[in-house]
Amino acid sequence: MEANLIIIGAGPGGYETAVHAAKEGLQVVLIEEHKVGGTCLNEGCIPTKCLCHSAEVLSQIQTEATSLGINCEGVSFNLSQAINRKNEIVGRLSAGVSTLLNHPNICLVQGKAQFTAPHTISVQNSDGEENQYSAPHIIIASGSESRYLPIPGAKGPGVVTSTEMLRLTEVPKRLCVIGGGVIGLEFASIYAAFGSEVTVVEYCKEILPQFDKDIAKRLRTALKKRGITFYTDAAVRSIESTESNVSLVSYETKGRSAQIEADLVLMAVGRSPRTTGLGLEEVGIKYSQRGIVVDENMQTSVAGVYAVGDVNGLCQLAHAATFQGYRALEHILGHESKTPLDIVPAVVFTLPEAATVGLSEETLTESGQSYVAHKSFYRANGRALTAGAEEGLVKLLVNPEGKILGAHILGSHAAELIHEVSLAMSIGSTLEQIKNSIHAHPSLSELVLNAAAG
Repeated sequence: MEANLIIIGAGPGGYETAVHAAKEGLQVVLIEEHKVGGTCLNEGCIPTKCLCHSAEVLSQIQTEATSLGINCEGVSFNLSQAINRKNEIVGRLSAGVSTLLNHPNICLVQGKAQFTAPHTISVQNSDGEENQYSAPHIIIASGSESRYLPIPGAKGPGVVTSTEMLRLTEVPKRLCVIGGGVIGLEFASIYAAFGSEVTVVEYCKEILPQFDKDIAKRLRTALKKRGITFYTDAAVRSIESTESNVSLVSYETKGRSAQIEADLVLMAVGRSPRTTGLGLEEVGIKYSQRGIVVDENMQTSVAGVYAVGDVNGLCQLAHAATFQGYRALEHILGHESKTPLDIVPAVVFTLPEAATVGLSEETLTESGQSYVAHKSFYRANGRALTAGAEEGLVKLLVNPEGKILGAHILGSHAAELIHEVSLAMSIGSTLEQIKNSIHAHPSLSELVLNAAAG
């Protein structure tokens, strides 16, 4: 079958690009081995946020209800019901994606894709049948998969990834999370609220190594107050399962060895690009352990072939995959791209939330750039006080001319607040322009205004 465009993978970078391409009049073949929506919808962003909401509501009831004049005696939590709610929401969104893909210009093919020539893909379905598809343009959006530490017991009994965490029917009494990145911290926050005794072991000196250290340190302190134990600068050496189904996590830190007993261990040490079995070597597409090598238009070493999302290793976020897909499509159509792909907000949906966009203080200091940090604190914001959300801050980093270089937020609704600054950065706004923009009172948005005015 001949098409204008073949897309491998129906995650955010794949299906949204397919819909846009179809609206532009291109005949699209979209190939998916598993479920439409990809990891984000089925095993990542959406289901995790469902549990985040359950954890947030439960935590608010347990810690704030009495002070709000609400009596909630006998409150209990049922994980199975929370999982059922998660499944129902994922199902609704999955049906919505299927509706979007029901376009006359889109041919959805179920099966495993492999290059047989630079612009030809062979797809094998579940029955073993193979079909060939050719197109002048191909976008690889095959995503990523959970990574494991190369240690004894990494895939042993009692060790799970984020995928299995979303299917639990019982709350583990003791949960050990290996990895203090986004995935690890979200699940640590969720299950601490659900009642688990949570321990996080992180190899780096601080959690969230890609975030501003000020925000990371404050978040770690906030999570410790919620009962989570942290061991940073710690290297896990092995995981052993005992006869009583207890996992012994052995680690080293600062020259000493120690062990943690856990009823469940979450392996959350990042994700690896899904490149195996695609036949990249046969057609000369360059890639490494970090992912497929691409240029500024997401084009690979083979002309007309692109790679977007987790598989190229540039930025493992669903929204980044979507806009990388748009960039590739714009290049295919010969359109000029107006989206700055270097301004990508990132959020950790912990309790409290953390969000970031642009450069951190550490990056600016290391590069020798001059900057000034402007801060405002939740405890001084009227809306935050009324909502019982006193914990957190907003930090804006600007150069001497007032250009915004980065923003870092810790606190309630950080995931929403970060986008005001992200938009400002995208259109080249200055600190002065934010300062002169009227914000509603009382609102959390005033935190951004007060940081700019401070």
